[in-house]
Parts: sequence; structure tokens; C-alpha cells
Amino acid sequence: MAGSLAASAFFPGPGASPAASAKTSKNLAGELPDNLSVRGIVATPNAPSGNMQVKAQAQALPKVNGTKVNLKNASPDTEEAIPYIAPKTFYNQLPDWSMLLAAVTTIFLAAEKQLTLLDWKPKKPDMLVDTFGFGRIIQDGLVFRQNFWIRSYEIGADRTASIETLMNHLQETALNHVKTAGLLGDGFGATPEMSKRNLIWVVSKIQLLVEQYPSWGDTVQVDTWVAAAGKNGMRRDWHVRDENSGRTILRATSVWVMMNKNTRRLSKMPDEVRAEIGPYFNGRSAITDEQSEKLAKPGSAPDGGTMKQQFIRKGLTPRWGDLDVNQHVNNGQVYRLDP
Repeated sequence: MAGSLAASAFFPGPGASPAASAKTSKNLAGELPDNLSVRGIVATPNAPSGNMQVKAQAQALPKVNGTKVNLKNASPDTEEAIPYIAPKTFYNQLPDWSMLLAAVTTIFLAAEKQLTLLDWKPKKPDMLVDTFGFGRIIQDGLVFRQNFWIRSYEIGADRTASIETLMNHLQETALNHVKTAGLLGDGFGATPEMSKRNLIWVVSKIQLLVEQYPSWGDTVQVDTWVAAAGKNGMRRDWHVRDENSGRTILRATSVWVMMNKNTRRLSKMPDEVRAEIGPYFNGRSAITDEQSEKLAKPGSAPDGGTMKQQFIRKGLTPRWGDLDVNQHVNNGQVYRLDP
């Protein structure tokens, strides 16, 4: 149809007048007639039905991917750029493989790091560092060090830590020492050989020399180590300092013995257990013999008389929260038991 219209423009029909031909030529020169529509084609009212006015630049609307595109030419010499839309294929719809590979790599690296931390067991003294902040091994693997920050719920009316708070720090460092050294079995501070024999640790004696109490917001540094105590016992000492000033807060020493978890009776130290903990023994003492205060046995006194009343407290009733996982009163809770 477009071809026939163009032909009629150059070769007027029988009913076409010379004026119409001149007007058509004038349109070819670039002037837009008044009676020409936007599409460039309109029927002349006075002309016969077979004659039509046609714009020379009229073209059929092109289609791109089934969609009609209007071409707006600023001038006859300017060509409008038609955007090219790539057809949708299976390859174009695939995700960005580089980004996907980077995400998968990040996930695997994070998982590998977590597995390394969970399965990590130190082999050398200089590697004995707990990555979760539970402390570290120092002095050739013989001393364990851990820092604590005094929190608001650990102080009293005078803004200083209570004796219970300090005892909890001693208990925590003792357990973390065993864990960081790789000697923790499935018990409460028990070694693997102790767990095989249903043996647990109990504190038979402990002595503290407190020089000052830390205040709210202070950071205390706790050092602890172990040594032999007779044939069947183990001694554990602590030295607590202020991390900033280095001043001594307290020194403590204790004796730990083994008890059968089922029979609740004291037990001798097996040779297998001694072989486990023996390499960590340190002969250093936090409290010297001159500073140590020896308590008399129940029922007697050093001067041969009866024991003084201040050394005995009766009617103590432990609460459920005072028991640990070994089902006995934890040594850190003894100081706040009331009759």
C-alpha cells in the first residue's frame, strides 16, 4: 500500500489537477501542508476519491521484537538510533558466576575457620592461647593468665568487689587453665583419665591473703599454676594483680584431692592422672610458709585446749544454686552460706 501511495504522488491519476501536482511538489520541498495529518496521509476534500495527498518522508512504523517504534527525526539528514535489545537466551539469564564463586568461597573459609577453632588443641607452650579470650599460657607453659573486668553486679555498697567475686575468678581460671592446656575431659575440670575412673576434684583447703579489693570498672589480672601436694593431692596457687598499676590484690593457695563421683569417697591419685598433670607442675608458691596460717584439726587447738568457736560454723544449709555439676557445694559459694 505504501508503494501505491508513493506512486500516486509522483504520477497523478486521471482526475488530478495541475494545482494538486504543484502542491505535491511543494510538499516534496519540505513544506508541510495544512491538511496533512501526523501520519503524512490525508484525503483531499475537493479531489476525487482516487486522489490522495502523500508526504514524501512517510514510512511504515518499524517493529523491534514485535513492538512498534516511533521515529522522531529532527531533520531529514539525522538518523534516529534504535536501541538494540538482545534476545533472551538461557545464557543471558544465568547469574554472575564470579559473584557466586566469591560468595561460596567466603562461606567455606568461614566454616573452615570455625572448625579450626573448635578442633584446635595446642601442641607447644607458645601456642597455648585460647582464641575465645579465656586466657593464655605463659612462662614456658607453666602459668595460666586471664583478665577480668569488675562488673556492676559484682560490687557492694562501697563500690568494691566482694569476696565471692574474687572466689569466682579463682574458680574460673582453674577450669580455663585445664581447658586451654588440652587436659579437659567430660567432667567439671577433670582430665580424660579421671573421667574414665569417675573421679572429680574437690578442694580440701584454701587460704586467701587479700591486700585490697578491686573497684567497679577495674581490670584484674589472675595468674594460676599447679604443683604437687603430697602423694595424692595437687596444690593450686593464684596471684591476682591490678592490670594497670600492677599492685597485688590477693594471693591464694589451695589443696585439691580426688573423690569418686559415685561413692563420694576420697581416692588416691592414679599414676595415669599424675602422668597427665605432672608436666605442668610448678614449684613456685604464692604464699610462703611464714605467711601460711595452719588451722588446727577439729576438736583440738594448738595450745592443747579446745578449738575456738570462731573456727566452727554449724547449721549451714546449702541452696540448690550453691551446687555445681559434681553435685557438691562449690568452693566459691562456701563464703556466703548462712546458718
